[in-house]
Amino acid sequence: MIKEIQISILPEQVNDEKFIKNKLQKKLKLSSEFFFKWKRKSIDARQKQIKINATFLVSTNKQSLVNKIIYKPQNVLNSTSVVIIGCGPAGLFAALRALELGIKPIIYERGKDVRSRRRDLARINKDEIINPESNYCFGEGGAGTYSDGKLYTRSKKRGDVKRILELFVHFGAKENILVDAHPHIGTNKLPDIIESMRKCIIEHGGEVHFNSKLTDIDHLNGRLSHISINDLKIPCNKLILATGHSARDVFYLLHSKNIRVESKSFALGVRIEHPQSLIDKIQYHGRVNDEFLPPASYSLVTQVEDKGVFSFCMCPGGIIAPCATDQQEVVTNGWSPSKRNNPYSNSGIVVTIQPSDCEGELENPFICLDFQKSIEKKAWELAGKTQHVPAQRLIDFMDNKLSVDFPITSYQPGLTSVRMDDIFPLFITSKLRKAFIEFNKKMKGFLSNEAVLHAPESRTSSPICIPRNKENFNHPEITGLYPCGEGAGYAGGIVSAAMDGVKVINALAN
Repeated sequence: MIKEIQISILPEQVNDEKFIKNKLQKKLKLSSEFFFKWKRKSIDARQKQIKINATFLVSTNKQSLVNKIIYKPQNVLNSTSVVIIGCGPAGLFAALRALELGIKPIIYERGKDVRSRRRDLARINKDEIINPESNYCFGEGGAGTYSDGKLYTRSKKRGDVKRILELFVHFGAKENILVDAHPHIGTNKLPDIIESMRKCIIEHGGEVHFNSKLTDIDHLNGRLSHISINDLKIPCNKLILATGHSARDVFYLLHSKNIRVESKSFALGVRIEHPQSLIDKIQYHGRVNDEFLPPASYSLVTQVEDKGVFSFCMCPGGIIAPCATDQQEVVTNGWSPSKRNNPYSNSGIVVTIQPSDCEGELENPFICLDFQKSIEKKAWELAGKTQHVPAQRLIDFMDNKLSVDFPITSYQPGLTSVRMDDIFPLFITSKLRKAFIEFNKKMKGFLSNEAVLHAPESRTSSPICIPRNKENFNHPEITGLYPCGEGAGYAGGIVSAAMDGVKVINALAN
């Protein structure tokens, strides 16, 4: 029989198995031999005495505590097929689930394989040249592969989070992602895992095609009939569309083919960078460079008038990256390596944007997308039409003053001093200023001129929704078309996108 036991321990006791076993023994009053394993671990830093909230599984049978991660793909070489557009987490996990169901997945990915992408990312950072088909957003593994690999989601009701994490472990992730309250793989570790997933798909009869872009889609009498890949027309009556939040050409293609798309709210703002030592000092009550504590993170949210303002994709020990998908735009995002050992901390600080906040006709499905694009292009223009990022020290922003210099930054292309008020409309900057005051009350010292704002953080989620029926996940007007993942508006991050991919292929199979 397995018992679940919760205890609190100090950070320096986490790896002391003898101490933990004695504590469990006293709590359970056990006299016989027993075994234990971690189930859950989270940091409680609310008080000066920092503790680790630990949950353990305890049993007298060692074998009962062994992880039984079972993934049983079938050989689908000669099976009925489904076409999947996009090789991000939604597309990959839809394909992995298809193998279990005896369906042959055929993935078309506009970008390159996970290794080849690296050269294009290096060109963005060093030469400021963007390949519109291979960048931080497009390519095998999707946006999450090279922008952090955080596996935390609040979307518990959307699917089986544990199953997704177990599959990551099956394909090479460390088992601690099953235990940590905020699991994280790291950009340096994810490529190997993504490659393992691809090899599994191919070995079992599936197909994965790179440099293969969806260029057309046809339907007849309300049914999907054909698609074109690189302008080559092929029959297709079952299509999972998992193209991610930045595939704008797909949104325009659907609209041109009279396939309904709709505007949806998203969030937009800045990416703020602090010294990691400052965040550690704030969050850990003065403890800095503590060998027993990981680099500190934070999660901030407040309501300013009618708008939510919140931190997004917080990256302890991380890097700010240039994530544009077109040469004439600037976009930022953040990532961390597995050890989170860089000297910087960064996070998006974003404001909720509704269609009514944007100029234009509310009936226009691209009203939010047009607003998003206008901010990104303005940032590019103000940064000298380069991949330099418009930047402003935080206190200078609060005082609406142009910054005359900057601390060392993690953003490789470089910074250009710009007032945030010259990029964003007043309703955004005014709410950001009020939010920063509130955030400083929650984290004393957050409001610091050591902190630098980088603009914009604009790809938080898709500004477009591709509608689908709740019952069968089909597009309401086109049988055989299954919108899926972040690009369709049904996910926000690696885990929720992966869960959505699984849900959609299950619906298709039924």
